[in-house]
Amino acid sequence: MLARSHPPRPGARRPSRRDVQVALGALVLDLTAYALNTGADGESWRPDVVALHLLFPLFLVWHRRHPLAALAGLLLTVTAIACVSPGPYGQPVSLLIALFAVALERPLRVALAAGVVTFIGLQVPGVSEDEPWVRAVIGDAVAVGMAVVGGCAARQWQRQLAVHRELLAAGAVAAERRRIARELHDVVAHHITAMQLMAGGARKVVQHDVALAQDALKSLEDSGRLALSEMRQLLDVLRTDDDTEGRPAAPQPDVTDLPRVIAESRQAGVDTELLVDGVRQELAPTLGLTVFRIVQEALTNIRKHALGARATVYLDYGPELLTVEIRDDGSGSAAAPRKGRAGHGLVGMRERVALHGGTLETGPRPEGGFRVLATLPLPAGEQAPTSHERATVR
Repeated sequence: MLARSHPPRPGARRPSRRDVQVALGALVLDLTAYALNTGADGESWRPDVVALHLLFPLFLVWHRRHPLAALAGLLLTVTAIACVSPGPYGQPVSLLIALFAVALERPLRVALAAGVVTFIGLQVPGVSEDEPWVRAVIGDAVAVGMAVVGGCAARQWQRQLAVHRELLAAGAVAAERRRIARELHDVVAHHITAMQLMAGGARKVVQHDVALAQDALKSLEDSGRLALSEMRQLLDVLRTDDDTEGRPAAPQPDVTDLPRVIAESRQAGVDTELLVDGVRQELAPTLGLTVFRIVQEALTNIRKHALGARATVYLDYGPELLTVEIRDDGSGSAAAPRKGRAGHGLVGMRERVALHGGTLETGPRPEGGFRVLATLPLPAGEQAPTSHERATVR
């Protein structure tokens, strides 16, 4: 079997790189604001105030995982700074980011309560200061209100975006299932047509060549069993579309057509090779069609996102499983970045693999590039194995 390599998962208890970058960026802005205010008031820098500023990143790096705790720690630190600072102290960027995160991650009532507490916390140290009322109250209220409203608006936008993505995914799944149903319809119709021809041939020769008629009836029985199995799959997928009526029934592509797909991929600018290991087997038409579509879609994605890369298609025939792996080395020039989310093509692959009770793994490779790995069960006793081989097609 092919070795499976999984990309390393980030530690669930450690801040992400983005959180660290946000915390350090906010610290630079807060220290800059403190320096400008100190210079304008004629006061010199206080080491204790600068040291308290250095605590900001320690709390802010947790603003997405633990927003309330981060806000509480920052609010206490800001209160301490305001108490020891000789001049008036404004609204630090780190505190507003933490408040924004609370409004983004928590319910509205929690966000409003956090906003009120933050506003009060900003006012308490400035009660005894000789500071204009507009700057002390209205400025804090506007800053706190913008952070809360911005976080709530961002949360609502994320919800709408998630709903939109779910609708797109559901539409893609429905479209792919209709496509699968049409293809299975053609496969079943092809078997039924062959059964009609075999039955007619057996009827004509039964009086003259009994052995030939028995062979035809045996083939008729096998085709009927296979057609019944695929018809059950067809009903599991869904209802066939109306546009399948009147279309000529034709056999769908299978693994024997993969060299053609490899050649097309190479002509399109992707250096592609096909490797086959294990005991090659004659696959059921629907299973062969699934393998063909997975390889075809994966190579299409490589052409879209990594044109010029080197791609490899592996087929490994095991005793009970067929493993299909398509991967590229990531050396191509990406026309569009590949994200972690599953696109419509990956949704289609997943639907086809699930139809046969298999598994599908997709994602970036640690050493670069992208990988699609499908594992498909091989029905026992229905395929006739041929000789063991390792084949390469370039």
